[in-house]
Order: sequence, then structure tokens, then C-alpha cells
Amino acid sequence: MTTGIVLGADMEKSAMQTSALSPSHKPNNTSNTGMPWWDARKTLVLLSFLGLTVAYMVRVCLSITIVAIVKRNATIDISDNDTCPVPDGAIEDTEAGGDYEWDGQTQAILLGAFFYGYTVSNFPGGRVAEYFGPRLTVGLGILLPSFLTLLSPLCIYTSPVLFIVLRVLEGLTQGVTFPAMHFMMSAWIPPKDKAKYWSLQGSGMQIGTVVAMSVGGWLCSTTFLGGWPSVFYVFGGLGVIWAIPWFLLIHDLPEHHPRISDAELQYILEHRHYVKRDKVVAIPWRHIATSQPFWAIMASSFCYNFSFYTLLTELPTYFNKILHFDMSTNGLSSALPYIVQCLAAVSWGMFVDILQKRNVLSVKTVRKLSTSLALYSSAACLIGMMWVNCDPIVAMVVMCLAVGLIGPIGSGSPLSEQDIAPNLAGTLKGLTNTLGSATGFVAPAVTGAITSGNQTVSAWNTVFVISAVFNLIFGTIYVIFGTDKVQPWNDSKPKKVSVSVITKKT
Repeated sequence: MTTGIVLGADMEKSAMQTSALSPSHKPNNTSNTGMPWWDARKTLVLLSFLGLTVAYMVRVCLSITIVAIVKRNATIDISDNDTCPVPDGAIEDTEAGGDYEWDGQTQAILLGAFFYGYTVSNFPGGRVAEYFGPRLTVGLGILLPSFLTLLSPLCIYTSPVLFIVLRVLEGLTQGVTFPAMHFMMSAWIPPKDKAKYWSLQGSGMQIGTVVAMSVGGWLCSTTFLGGWPSVFYVFGGLGVIWAIPWFLLIHDLPEHHPRISDAELQYILEHRHYVKRDKVVAIPWRHIATSQPFWAIMASSFCYNFSFYTLLTELPTYFNKILHFDMSTNGLSSALPYIVQCLAAVSWGMFVDILQKRNVLSVKTVRKLSTSLALYSSAACLIGMMWVNCDPIVAMVVMCLAVGLIGPIGSGSPLSEQDIAPNLAGTLKGLTNTLGSATGFVAPAVTGAITSGNQTVSAWNTVFVISAVFNLIFGTIYVIFGTDKVQPWNDSKPKKVSVSVITKKT
């Protein structure tokens, strides 16, 4: 007789994946040496950087184009001593701007619509990446919203409601990207290398913002493809093009990469007890819900994202309404703080990487030092905005510091999910980023409630102070309770599956 074993779907998947754990299971065409000056991780980091750049261009483009789309008189401003005077030589035209009379509430809904969808898909995105692989999840998470962005002008011409629905769909499809990218990083990048590689990879967020603000502002002031519609066409098109090399060159795991060198693969495998194991782990909900380190990450994620999205979505409006910058100047001014942030993030990541390799700083110290430096210094600068009044130069300097000094956080709390539970990095990032992403629509709503019909210096000072207070309070929670120690529940057993033995008579 013949005996056959039928495995449940999860067990079969686990068995197939487990075979990849050994270097001997690399594809036969694997190069033994590779290029000495370039390795598979550099390709991953480069394309991830470009992917985040495109993702943020798509995300941020409305923040700059809305100034050109909406009529200037759609929001009624208060004219009193609490407003800034129009600079000499500037043209004050209350009818300037676009053709659409969207009031302050409509604008706030539009600016936050992306994050309604984005918030919903973060947690499912992390889990989807753990089951179906981060390569596919990240690729579609950038390709699909880029394609939808191409439809933005048509939706705007048709109805603001249709455009709101489109922005929600863009956020829904892009929300899977960050959890999946962190999940992939936990498999490819050992813990002590994360600060350096993520500072480079994550700088795509700042570069994307810079391009969206500066190039977007310039495109709005031209007649190319109709002015502001060109922003959506160009940025969306770049995202579609990016997907081609991503799907051709990127692989879920180093063991699956056909061109990785033996030396690089061995280096990664030597840190395997810290790196994402090649299996799907059941979610230990009770342990997560009672974990102090997890809630410390949640606190940091909330305050960092609230501050970040407040400035990301509202900075062009502040420069336009309060400091009276024109369209071209507004784009460049809105981009400058993110140039500073990018430089701060990369330089700080390289700096702490050197100190880690010399055993001067531990991973835990790097995480807490990076987070506290970013949140506390940014809070101080935001509070300092109360004393700049209407001086555009001083306002630009302080705002560049407020946004720029938050850059070091890229080496801090945003990496902590990978530290405490690498097997669940996608799931945890999905949970923390869900809360953080919710601030993407909460922050514009709060700002809109404070400044709608009240475009005054004191109103905007209130907006800045709220972000600063959040940074101080919730940043302190992370500093006290955050850790880099892998939690016991990281090693939860895979889901149980049924195994049936079938006996066949011969």
C-alpha cells in the first residue's frame, strides 16, 4: 500500500518557506561574489527610497495644488492687528487662485480624505505582507495610488465629492506600504544597521515632500498641461514607472534573491535570531495589549505624526495666508524645511551608526536619544513660533528648525516595532501607523476648526503650541517605557494546522 500525507494550507506554506532558511536553498544561478561595491540590500534601499519619494509626492501634491485650485476669497479672513501686512510690491488680489469656491470645511475634508483610507488599510497591510510577501504589497501600495492620482483632475472637474472618494481610495491603497516595508526591512537589515539604512531609505519621505512642494508649486505657476493638473499627471506617472524596476529586481527574502552574494547572505543569516523568521506568526493580542513597550511606541507614533501632518498639510496655507507668499515662493518655502529634515535624518543616522559600530551607543540608547532629540527640539521651535510675529525670514528659519530637527526620529521610535517583535514587525507597524495615520485627518480638522474664517497670527500660534505640547508629553512616555529588547511573545507558535494521513490500497 501507499501512504500519502495531505497538509493544511498553512502547514504547506510553512514547509515551503522553511526550506528557504538554509543558504543551500538559494537559487542555482546565485552569484558567489556579486559586485564588491554594490549589494542586494543597496538595491532594496535605493528602490525603497525612490518608492517613498513617489508615495509622498502623491500624498502631498494636494497640499500645494489646493492653493492654486481654490479661489482666494473662498475663505474669509479677519482683517485686524492680528494679521500680517501684505509685503511691499506684492499684489493683493482677493480673487486670485483657482476657479473652485471650496470653503474651509471642504478644504479640510479634502486634505484629510487621503488619511481616512490610509488609516483603515495600515493594519491589514501589515498582515497581508506577512502572508503574501512585502514585495507584492509594497509594489501595489505605490503603483495603485499613483494610477489613481492620474484621475485627480477629472474628478476635480466633475465634483468635489468624487474627488474626496478618489483621495480616500488613494489612501486606502497606499496604507499598506509602510507596514510592508518595515516587515521587509526586518528580514533584510540586521538591528545595528537599521539606523543607517532607514535614514537613507526613509529620506524618501522628505525628498518626496520637497519635490511635491517645490516642483509642484512651479508646475502650478506654469501653463504646462493646464497648470495645476500637471502636478497630478507628472507625479502619478512617475509612480507607475517606478513599479517596473521594483517588480523586476526586488525579492521578499534574501534567501530568495538569485543574485545575492554568499558573503551578504551569510552576514544576514548570522543575525537570524534578531531578524524576521521565514514563517507567519499568530498574533498574540493579549500580550500586545498589555505590553508597555508597545504602548510607548504608540505614544511616540501619535505625537510625531500629529506634528508631522499638521505641518505637512497646512504649511503651504500658513505661508500663503499669513506670510502672503505667492505660488512659486510658497512652493519653495514649504519645501525648504523638509530639505533640512532630510539632511538632519541622514547625517544623524550615519553618525549614530558609527557610534554603534564602535560600541559607544547601544541600540536602546540610539532609539531613545534619537526620539527625544527630535521631539523635544521640534517642540521648542514650535513654541518659538509665538515670537516671530510677521517676520518672514525669522519665521522661515524657525520653521526650518521645527521641521528639520525632527529628522533624527527616523533612527528612533519608528524602528522599535522591529526591535521588540521582528516576527510581527508588519503587524505592529500596521497598528502603530493606524493611530499615527489617523492624525492625518485629525490634524487638518483641528487646524481648520481653529483657523477657518480666522486666518490670524494668534490662531496659527495655537496650532503650533498644540503640536508642541503633544511632542513633550507623549515623547516622554516613549523615553521612559521604550526598549529594544525582543519581547517573549515575538516567538509565538505558528497557527496550528490539521494533518491528515490517507492510506491507499494497491
